[in-house]
Amino acid sequence: MTPATPVSPSAPVSHPTARGHFAGYLRFLWRVIVDATDGSGWFYAWMTLLTAVALVGLNAWSTQVRDGMIVTAMTDHVSWGLYIANFTFMVGLAAGGVMMVIPAYLYHDEEMHDVVIVGEMLAIAAIAMCIAFVVVDLGRPDRFWHIIPGLGEFNWPVSMLTWDVIVLNGYLALNLHICGYLLYMRFLGRRPEPRWYVPFVFLSIIWAVSIHTVTAFLYCGLGGRPFWNTALLAPRFLASAFVSGPAFIIVALHVLRRFGRVHIGDRPVAILANIMRVTILINLLMVASEVFTEFYSGSSHTAAARYLYFGLHGADGLVPWIWTSVIFGVVAAVLLLRPGVAKHPAQLTVACVLAFVAVWIEKGMGLIIPGFIPSTLHEVVEYAPSVIEWQISAGIWAFGLLVYTVALKIGLPILAGPRGLEATGTPWKKAG
Repeated sequence: MTPATPVSPSAPVSHPTARGHFAGYLRFLWRVIVDATDGSGWFYAWMTLLTAVALVGLNAWSTQVRDGMIVTAMTDHVSWGLYIANFTFMVGLAAGGVMMVIPAYLYHDEEMHDVVIVGEMLAIAAIAMCIAFVVVDLGRPDRFWHIIPGLGEFNWPVSMLTWDVIVLNGYLALNLHICGYLLYMRFLGRRPEPRWYVPFVFLSIIWAVSIHTVTAFLYCGLGGRPFWNTALLAPRFLASAFVSGPAFIIVALHVLRRFGRVHIGDRPVAILANIMRVTILINLLMVASEVFTEFYSGSSHTAAARYLYFGLHGADGLVPWIWTSVIFGVVAAVLLLRPGVAKHPAQLTVACVLAFVAVWIEKGMGLIIPGFIPSTLHEVVEYAPSVIEWQISAGIWAFGLLVYTVALKIGLPILAGPRGLEATGTPWKKAG
């Protein structure tokens, strides 16, 4: 036998396996692009609308960057406004996506396994919106480098803000890995190996709780803002997150049934509705407890709560907001407590929309703004978002919905399952 010719260390060595993997990644990315941009007329109309709104928001943000934060209604008295209000809500929406992961993986519910990707992709879109709202609130986004380790002062572990940066980006990375791996295995036609995604799924459950807990600690740790100095803030954040997250997912499942031609059983919707039945009552109880404590004690620290619910010294800009939230929350709770509500999609959708709006007001305008009114100098300076702020916020919401729509479009093979791929018309391979 002829001896093998020795290979020089400097000679190029071929790696067919590596080249094959790289080619596979390119084919996967091409398949993702094709599926993300191909759809029905309704799909193109929806994407066109979202793109138009996002561009309006981008134009408004460019105006804000050019002229400065003076174009907003924020002042030295109320320095956090609509942007941080939406940021707070979005953190809860991202955390609420875990309500699909728990039944699927902790309790091995097979039907929830089929649609758990909907919650994970919601977390990705919500975290993307969180980052966007923080960037527009910076005023000078080019100064973001100040918190980059090595370039600026990260101030970890002293600063709660750095903890928030870590948990939000960590949660985004976890969900990107889980969704990306499952999609890639579906593309290859292989069964996913549990060791490559199940540990990350369980870690994401803990991480989902941490992102909203750390955000709550960021607020209640500010001693100069007595409206936020309550031990109930973190539990309230989690309870409301487990209302808004399932509410959004239920509506998304109904839309996928109607327009996505994806077969989704009744059990996932029923489980999420039952979760909402419990969490919305817990959330309302915590709100009532906070209101009782604020008003029954009668201390000077109740000024912010009085301003929020009844007005203060003739200023009552937030009173309509908070009472709308209370009414919507109570009506949603009544609808959800009706027997068999999960079997009535229209009624359940109304309840979910009302609950979603109620939580958005309660955790946004009803939580962030009153923390600054009255100011530390006991001055009452009201805040109402400017047109620029509304445009930028609408643009970020549209951007987030674009991300979520594209993610769901790409994830249809997982949602459809082996038996439903033909119904979706997708050319992706079936799982083994």
